[in-house]
Amino acid sequence: LSATQLTGVLVCLQVWEGQSIVKLARMMLGETNPADSKPGSIRGDLCINIGRNIIHGSDTLENAKREIGLWFKAEEFVTYTPCTQTFLYE
Repeated sequence: LSATQLTGVLVCLQVWEGQSIVKLARMMLGETNPADSKPGSIRGDLCINIGRNIIHGSDTLENAKREIGLWFKAEEFVTYTPCTQTFLYE
């Protein structure tokens, strides 16, 4: 987790990983246009205007890798295996 000050707005950055993470993250975020987002999604519950979008998520793994590289250095990542790993994935 990293935070930076950008034009007076606090930006909180996260990198998620897991099976089908781009697809799952996009479902949690909601559609780019908040009016098209399902209730329960971040944009569906918290956004009202496409121009004032409160959250961004990469749409492909390739874009995610590029965007992660804009904010993080490779040495800033920590690799670990949660104790629940064997219960979650086959």
